Amino acid sequence: MSTSARQPVHRAWGRTVLQVLRTPFPYGAAHVSRSIDDVEVTPQRLHPAFCGSLDWHSSVHMQWSAIRLLDEDVLDSDVADALRAELDQRLAPAAIGVEATYLRERRSFERPYGWGWLIMLAAEAERVSPERWGQAMVPLAAVVRANLLSWLPKVSRPVRHGVHSNTAFALSLCHQGFGALGDAEAVGMIELYARQFFGNDVDHQTRFEPSGEDFLSPALSEADLMRRVLPPAEFGPWLAAFLPGLGAVDDPLLIMPEVLDATDGRAVHLYGLGLSRAAHLRRLAACLPTDRAEPVRDAADRFVADVATVITDGDFMSTHWLVSFALLAEDALDA
Repeated sequence: MSTSARQPVHRAWGRTVLQVLRTPFPYGAAHVSRSIDDVEVTPQRLHPAFCGSLDWHSSVHMQWSAIRLLDEDVLDSDVADALRAELDQRLAPAAIGVEATYLRERRSFERPYGWGWLIMLAAEAERVSPERWGQAMVPLAAVVRANLLSWLPKVSRPVRHGVHSNTAFALSLCHQGFGALGDAEAVGMIELYARQFFGNDVDHQTRFEPSGEDFLSPALSEADLMRRVLPPAEFGPWLAAFLPGLGAVDDPLLIMPEVLDATDGRAVHLYGLGLSRAAHLRRLAACLPTDRAEPVRDAADRFVADVATVITDGDFMSTHWLVSFALLAEDALDA
């Protein structure tokens, strides 16, 4: 899609981001109460920066989407002004301080998916608004960094399923975000453990994908992480051994699963699967021979087209998060 063709789509995405961030309920706090005195779950009090948009991690990555879309300067002026006001309120030092304290005291909260998106948000805030949003995010990003680097050495085996606990996808987000922030130590730690977790993997059985609630492909999430970690001379042979059927005629990763209930929050994960697969396939296509790369790119384009209408016009169970994954798929197209 050309830049001019994207503009009306992105304007619609901006309106959706604003709408869902301003939708306080339903909200899933994921708060673990430690005592009878620890049962406060009012979203605006518990998470003043990351309330709205159903849950903490979705609020985080929809604010990442907001900054991305604002930076393009294509949004309707009223939407752009409203999004800036939302971000000014949410990414303010006081609100971020509450979030930093919460994650410091609860070191496994939103591990690892929310951590990855938080670092992506911090990097985008630093890129676009370093003196305002970027500076405000520094204390919270530092807590997430400390939590991540403390956690990685304690992971005996990675999580390989297709939902939030997936290790590879979160490490990819962290690798990208810390790379943009210039944090060589964090990037190096991620690369060390990625090699340890996945470096010897071969012959992944893609016939078992997807599960009915996946929004990530375990195979493609892992492959994309290793694409980031390994030099090209190593990655090509690794990918050929790990996914020997990628792009073949009977490759199940190129088939879009059907959503039978578009109001079911878990069923609509499959919409997100189409978008995350598109992002991964587009990046991996450059590492494949021509006869495999072409069907991979075609499948990615088809996945994005199949999901396009629900990103903005679907049920709240879709609209509260899919813009972010659509932007990931676009980023991969431009890479």
